[in-house]
Amino acid sequence: MYCTKDHNICFILCLWQVTNMLKTVFYFQCILFVQTGLFSVTTQQCISRDYGNGGTVCVCNATYCEFLPKIQPVDKARYLIYTSNKAGLRFEKSEGSFLPEQTTSKTKKFYVYTKEYQEIHGFGGAFTDSTGININSLNEGAKENLMRSYFGEDGIEYTLARVPIGLSDFGLRDYSYAESEDPSLKNFKLAPEDFQYKIPLILKANELAGHPIRLIGSAWSPPIWMKIIPKYVTLFGTLKSEMYQPWANYHLKFLEEYKKNNITFWGITTGNQPTIGYITFNIPGLAMGPVQLGRWISQNLGPTLRKSEFSDIKVITLDDQRIFLPLWLVDMLLFNPGAKQYIDGIGVHWYLDSISPTLDLDLTHIFYPDKFILGTEGCRGNIPFEPDVSLGSWQRAEDYVKDIMENLQHWVTGWIDWNMALDLVGGPSKYNSNADSPIIVNKTAGEFYKQPTYYAMGHFSKFVPPGSKFIEISQYELSKTTVAFRRPDGGIAILIANTKDYDIDVAIIDRNKNRGQINIHLTRHSLSSIVYW
Repeated sequence: MYCTKDHNICFILCLWQVTNMLKTVFYFQCILFVQTGLFSVTTQQCISRDYGNGGTVCVCNATYCEFLPKIQPVDKARYLIYTSNKAGLRFEKSEGSFLPEQTTSKTKKFYVYTKEYQEIHGFGGAFTDSTGININSLNEGAKENLMRSYFGEDGIEYTLARVPIGLSDFGLRDYSYAESEDPSLKNFKLAPEDFQYKIPLILKANELAGHPIRLIGSAWSPPIWMKIIPKYVTLFGTLKSEMYQPWANYHLKFLEEYKKNNITFWGITTGNQPTIGYITFNIPGLAMGPVQLGRWISQNLGPTLRKSEFSDIKVITLDDQRIFLPLWLVDMLLFNPGAKQYIDGIGVHWYLDSISPTLDLDLTHIFYPDKFILGTEGCRGNIPFEPDVSLGSWQRAEDYVKDIMENLQHWVTGWIDWNMALDLVGGPSKYNSNADSPIIVNKTAGEFYKQPTYYAMGHFSKFVPPGSKFIEISQYELSKTTVAFRRPDGGIAILIANTKDYDIDVAIIDRNKNRGQINIHLTRHSLSSIVYW
C-alpha cells in the first residue's frame, strides 16, 4: 500500500488491513483449537442472560466462562472493592487509596475495631448424588469450568463440603452400604453412586483447590433392617436399641472406605435432621430425639471414633433447625452428660430461621462456648406457590446474604449451601424435593448458569478464608447486612449488602490501622467486598 498525500486515509486503510489480518489469524486459531479440543477462554466478563425473574444469570459452557483471579494483597495505602449487583455487575473490581478522615462529612460512617469473636471454618456446598449427576451430564470442558468455578483459585474457592453418607433426598434411588441384614457389617461396601457422583468430584475439587476440602459426612438413614419400622421414609422411623453400636460402626466403615480412595473427612454429623423421622415430609430420615441421640453419642459413636484412626474428626450434633436450640443440647447433655466430651460443634439449617430468633444462637454460645456453631444446610425452592428454580433471581441472593450475615453476627462459624448443581427443574430427586441451586445445568444446551446465589456465596467464600476472625464493626442502618473479618494473611475483609431500592454513600474508617477513610458508593441491591492489608 502506498500513501503519499492523505495520511488520514492511509491510516484508516492500514488499520482496516491489519484488522482483517488479525481476524484471519484468530479464525484459523479457533479452527485449530476446536479440532484439538484445547480451546478455552478465561475472562472476567459475564455473559448475562435475563429470564425475567428480577436479575440475570451468567452463562458458561465448554469454551467460555468468567473467573476471578485469586485475591492478592495491595500496598497499605490502597484497598480493593469487588461488587455484584442486581443490575448485572459480577465481582466488578475497583481500587482506591485511603483518604484523610473527613470529620465534618455527612456521609454515613462505619468504624472497624480490633475486638475478635469466633473463628471462621469456611463456606461451601454439598456433593449429593444429584450434584454429581448434573455435573457429569456436561461435556469435559464445561464440567471442568463448573468445578473450577467452585474450587479453583480463580473460582470462588469453596473450602467446606457436605457429603451424604449413602442416600439423601437428592438422588435417583434408595440405597445403603449394607443391604442385607448383618450387624457385623461384613457386607459393607460403598455404592456405585459414590464412585460415579462423589469420589471423583471430591478428588477433582481437592486438586483444583491445591489442598483437601474440609468434608463433613452426614447420614440420612441407616439400612432399613436397623430401624424399628424397616422403611427409609416412615413416621417414627427410629433405631432398634440393639443397633446402636452397629450404626456407629457403619459411620466408621464409611470413613475407612473413603480413606482407601484417598479422601479424608474433617467432620461428621450425628445425622441429618433427626426430627424429620418423627413427622415425615417424604424425605428419608432417622428419628432421634436429643436424649436418644445423646445416649448414642456418649456410648457408641463418640467412643468408637475416638478409639479409631479418625480420633481427631469433628463431631457435629443437631444438624437440624436452629429453632431447637438451646433446649436440644440442654436435654441431650442433662440426661447424657458423657456426650459433651465427644461433641465439637452444633450444625444448624436455615429453613425455619424466619421464625427462630437469633437469641437461640446467642444462648447456645453462652451455655456451650467451647462448641462451634456451623450452618450445615440451606437453599431456596421447594416452597408452595413459588418456583423451585428461579433463573436470575436477585431476591434469592439477598435471602442468602441476609441469613448468612445474621448467623455470622451470632457466633456461627460458616455456612454450607445444599446442592451445588441441579437441573432446570431443580432435580433430579426421587422424592420430588426439587429446589434451587447456585449453579443450574442445562445439559441439552451443554451449558450451565451461575445464579446470583453463586455470587452471594462467593462474596463470603472468596474473601473470608478459614482461620479468619469475625471482628467488630459499628454500623448504622445497614447493621444487619454488614460484617467484617480479620483474615489469616493480616488483611481486613468487609462485606456490605445494600438491599434497598436506592444508592447509598458510606465511609469506612479503621480505628486499628489508622489509615484514613474509604469512600464507597453502594449501588442499589448490591453486595460489596472490601479488602485491605
